[in-house]
Amino acid sequence: MASPANEYRPDYVSPPGNTLEELLEERGISQAELAERTGRPKKTINEIIQGKTAITPETALQLERVLGTPASFWLKREQQYREFLARQNEDERLGRQVAWLQAVPWREMVRRGWIEPYDDQVDQLREVLQFFGIASPDQWEAVAAAFRQSPAFAADEMAVAAWLRQGERLAGAIPCAPYDTMRFRQVLQEARALTREEPEQGFARLPALCATAGVAVVILPELPQTRLCGAARWLTPTKALIQLSLRYKRDDQFWFSFFHEAGHILLHGKREAHLDEEERERTEKEEQANRFAADLLIPPDALRTFLSQRRGPFSQVQVEQFAAMLGIAPGIVVGRLQREQLLPPSHLNGLKRPLPTSVPG
Repeated sequence: MASPANEYRPDYVSPPGNTLEELLEERGISQAELAERTGRPKKTINEIIQGKTAITPETALQLERVLGTPASFWLKREQQYREFLARQNEDERLGRQVAWLQAVPWREMVRRGWIEPYDDQVDQLREVLQFFGIASPDQWEAVAAAFRQSPAFAADEMAVAAWLRQGERLAGAIPCAPYDTMRFRQVLQEARALTREEPEQGFARLPALCATAGVAVVILPELPQTRLCGAARWLTPTKALIQLSLRYKRDDQFWFSFFHEAGHILLHGKREAHLDEEERERTEKEEQANRFAADLLIPPDALRTFLSQRRGPFSQVQVEQFAAMLGIAPGIVVGRLQREQLLPPSHLNGLKRPLPTSVPG
């Protein structure tokens, strides 16, 4: 690709003073005479012609009256020239910073369609910077600081930040009602029923359902080296984001992660970002989110009753009947029993359904 956004960028833009000098020569007007007619100092006219001084709106109006050339013409030429100089300076500055790209998984981002590819490394760097919403690598800390308190961010800082940023971009396109706590709690009860549907169908319905409560849900396969299963954070005071990967490949883990992130939204502050990786740190807030998800999916009283009726090893029929009574997928019951060490990790895994191999985004 030749240049960002297929935008035309001339190799050279002459200063508007060149045009002014040519016009004066055509009309036989000297710089001194123009200075007298416009009331501008001779030095100012000379510096405009040399490109050292910009044509101001006031000067443009004076040139319009003296030469008959519209002020808009001079101001546009001046703007084009100054932008050209600014881009030249930026290209030189970014050219000294292209090594920063080595830390960014930009090739994988290109492969997934998150950013456009460019032959020129400076243009590629500019594309990556635009993706992150920063002016240069010098501003990277502004992106990293918001998430660095999470141990998950240390996995691969750039890859995690890229995954989170793409989630924000996709969430921005999801229209949501203003966040409503009571409505979100109701949505979570409705979402329990989605777990019984085929994963593709549940995935398709979940974002629209949560949007009615002010929560954008983005399902985005992880980037290599991220180890994230999910993240929860607030985009605005009235819009939250739950971002989920397909790391675990099974429906029980996916749904537990969703309700875990929902717990963060309901229980914890709007200024916090929660990144949840494969081995969650056992902080108090992570324990709270785990307990919230576990109890919402399988209420403690129901679980105690189910366990009290057990006679010997759990059978597939028992698990399926219990799941049907709860209105959730049987794989979720299997996952819970395995986490509680009430069922060996190798048993009844056939009740866990595989996730789709790909999801748009």
